[in-house]
Amino acid sequence: MNTTFPRLLQQHASQRPGDAALREKEYGIWQTLNWADLFAMVGQMAHVFERDGMKRGDHVLVVGANRPRLSAAMLAVQTLGAIPVPLYQDAVATEYVFPINNAEVRFAVVENQEQVDKLQEIQADCPTLTRIYYDDPRGLRNYPAQGLTGLNSVLMDGADLALKQPQFVSGQINKAQADDVAAMFFTSGTTGNAKGVVHTHRSLLDRAKAGADFDKLTSREEVLAYLPPAWIGQNIFSYAQWLCCGYVVNCPESADTVTIDLKEVGPTYYFAPPRVFEGLLTQVMIRMEDASAPKRGMFKYFMDLAREVGPRRIDGEPIGLWNTLMYGLGNVMVYGPLRNNLGMSRVRVAYTAGEAIGPDLFSFYRSIGINLKQLYGSTETAVFVCLQPDNQAYADTVGVPCDGVEIKVAENGEILVKSAGLLKGYYKNPEATAEVLSADGWYKTNDAGFIDSRGHLKIIDRVKDVGRIQGGANDGAMFAPKYVENKLKFFPFIKEAVAYGDGRDKVCVMINIDFDAVGNWAERRNLPYAGYTDLAQKPEVYQLILECVEKVNADLSVDSLLAGSQISRFLVLHKELDADDGELTRTNKVRRGFIAEKYAVLVQALYEGLAQQFIETAVKFEDGRSGSVSATLKLSDAKVFSAVERAA
Repeated sequence: MNTTFPRLLQQHASQRPGDAALREKEYGIWQTLNWADLFAMVGQMAHVFERDGMKRGDHVLVVGANRPRLSAAMLAVQTLGAIPVPLYQDAVATEYVFPINNAEVRFAVVENQEQVDKLQEIQADCPTLTRIYYDDPRGLRNYPAQGLTGLNSVLMDGADLALKQPQFVSGQINKAQADDVAAMFFTSGTTGNAKGVVHTHRSLLDRAKAGADFDKLTSREEVLAYLPPAWIGQNIFSYAQWLCCGYVVNCPESADTVTIDLKEVGPTYYFAPPRVFEGLLTQVMIRMEDASAPKRGMFKYFMDLAREVGPRRIDGEPIGLWNTLMYGLGNVMVYGPLRNNLGMSRVRVAYTAGEAIGPDLFSFYRSIGINLKQLYGSTETAVFVCLQPDNQAYADTVGVPCDGVEIKVAENGEILVKSAGLLKGYYKNPEATAEVLSADGWYKTNDAGFIDSRGHLKIIDRVKDVGRIQGGANDGAMFAPKYVENKLKFFPFIKEAVAYGDGRDKVCVMINIDFDAVGNWAERRNLPYAGYTDLAQKPEVYQLILECVEKVNADLSVDSLLAGSQISRFLVLHKELDADDGELTRTNKVRRGFIAEKYAVLVQALYEGLAQQFIETAVKFEDGRSGSVSATLKLSDAKVFSAVERAA
């Protein structure tokens, strides 16, 4: 698209000034901001930012949850030709140091006192950062800080400046070109420092429009913006496509009210990583376990029917008169109330991405009438590479290339992508840019996969993570750790898994249980426990997880390519993997190498065949304190199947 974000805002404000643009829930009441008022707000901020010295090309930190005034601030920054750099609001202060210094950030716009405190904590390490604007004033009255300004004050001063210079904003908007840099997103940094991914207005809006056209999105859509704005997936769905289509973006009151807000908004267009869909389903199943016997029986009957005919029905295939009638009854008795309880009664299109989603989980949502689909993309590709058509949503693929995308598979199995949505480059990192962008414009995704006979893309794992078993009965067999981990996470009792096996004679796995799901399971069996560590090491819990592991092994045994990746030994970790402890990225991706070093004694114990191993681990608490957690962990063997045993 040959336009810019501020220019699209200007068009919406001119053509449909009174229509809702953003909503925010505050003190339990939804507040609406229309396009005309949003444009005025952006203009007021732009006036003050320019007065305070913000210049074209400056990088501006944006940290916080989804809030209308933070979205307005990003637009104001882009209006001046500066570049917003969103970072994760739940990151610890030290994680901001590298991005701020790398991008030479002078200005920051943050949500509240928590973010102000973090930036003040590191200000001595970030000499370029001299001015901080904040949205929520609670706790910041008479705060002793130089260069600290509330957005309330910014808007008041901006209103006065706008009266004196009525043409200023339009003049600034007209200076911008589609190929100017629009934003910079830092990667999750699974191996070392994060890299700043530079995107232009053209690259972001081209992919936003491609996705919108694919699913026929209009200005009538309703979206709930509840994921971190620093994640490019959220940024595309609730910022780029929002301005491209002009639909309404709703900002929840807090992270704790998202489930309630989801029901109140009733979004028509919904996006969530598999972890969110897993969490919603886990809560449903927990409640059903506590329901009366007649309700459980009815639920089971209609869900069995839904699993049999629901996916075919949503794909437009005939299911027969009897099934149609019974599905209709099930819709009244179970599916409709269930969709409403999930907050998805109005969802027309739902997407999941970021990690593979389990086939059972995927089928569950589609079976009850939710048009859940998968997409494929990354920060570097501005998200939209492959999408699933409405009648071709398969659990084992990530869709077909969308408009403007070319895909080819390299000799080593790596997926290569070419599109107008590719990154301009990594900021101040030409070496890394050259590694992923070829001279003829192909982006190396580092994902291994292939195009199947239906024209859909299948992803196996990261190229760098695909390895080989060395020694033992499966010597030379392919090992795909993420594939194994995702199959384990398909079970509601398993929240996270980390698999090892490359260069070794067998596959071993460390597992995190889902505390809510396993806790409810234990309570229904009158099994007492005194917290996560205690519950994780219960013999009954190990037996539960063993059953999950052996089901995965049974499935893997019939896969000719990955049968050698069956799990020989496993343990349940004594603590949950945490981004604050460096074990996960801020997008909840496993940092496998870091975990291998941190828990080297456990990895060694698994491969040496030990029955138990003591471990003491340093942890960081939410209030910033440090401590440790220790336990003697049990290590268990799992049955490995041959093809003959599986067939029998």
